[in-house]
Amino acid sequence: MKLFDSHCHLDDPVYDNDLNEVIGRAQENDVAAMMMAGVNRSSVEKAVDMTRHHPMLYAAVGVHPHDTKNCSDTDLAALGNLAAVTKVRAWGEIGLDFNRMYSPVKNQEYWFLRQLEMADDLPLPVIFHERDTDGRLLELLKTHPNSSRTGVIHCFSGTRSEMEQYVSLGFHIGITGILTIQKRGKDLRRLVPHIPGDRILIETDAPYLTPAPHKNKTRRNEPAFVKSVLLKLAEVRGEDPETLAERIYANTCRLYRISI
Repeated sequence: MKLFDSHCHLDDPVYDNDLNEVIGRAQENDVAAMMMAGVNRSSVEKAVDMTRHHPMLYAAVGVHPHDTKNCSDTDLAALGNLAAVTKVRAWGEIGLDFNRMYSPVKNQEYWFLRQLEMADDLPLPVIFHERDTDGRLLELLKTHPNSSRTGVIHCFSGTRSEMEQYVSLGFHIGITGILTIQKRGKDLRRLVPHIPGDRILIETDAPYLTPAPHKNKTRRNEPAFVKSVLLKLAEVRGEDPETLAERIYANTCRLYRISI
């Protein structure tokens, strides 16, 4: 089996003391590659540097909606320069989050559209963050179309209609450990059989969203646990895990333009 954790945050300080061990456990659990999604300029700079020392790691550049209140033109210029690094393969995570409101809506939308334009110009696939926007992210994507734009809706938790609209726009659907949680993942388990097989990605969002059964032992998620997401996904879709893993790995490499 060969797995790709399509979204994690190994640049987070919680891994500073045991990063090599975390990467080792990922390898032991068939994880061949990991994409580190950007949160802000400093996190991206750290992640890009990490890719130079660890062949399995890739990075995305971007400012998370939570951090847009502090974003500047200087930051975007710096991210644009970092986007030229060989192992930077996406722009993100960017989008809208109307749940915690760490940044005002006007800041989130302004910097989202600025970054979307930069990603389109490069071009790079986009890692999208959406939470509780009541269709606003979809609205912005439809009013700022680009037929060649690709990307993934990270940690998807929406409706079947929303999923189908994102797929029709050319995007992939990212599935996290929420799928494994008995109560919280109930709706997602109903949805995943309807996602086209060539549009599914798996992810951990580590250090967040620890899947079962690992969440009973540790609060910190890590890329090794993406295997639990894959196995639950195979169970719910009624597919052979090895075959599904191969397809999802190919999906991820195709999106991020990485040679298999």
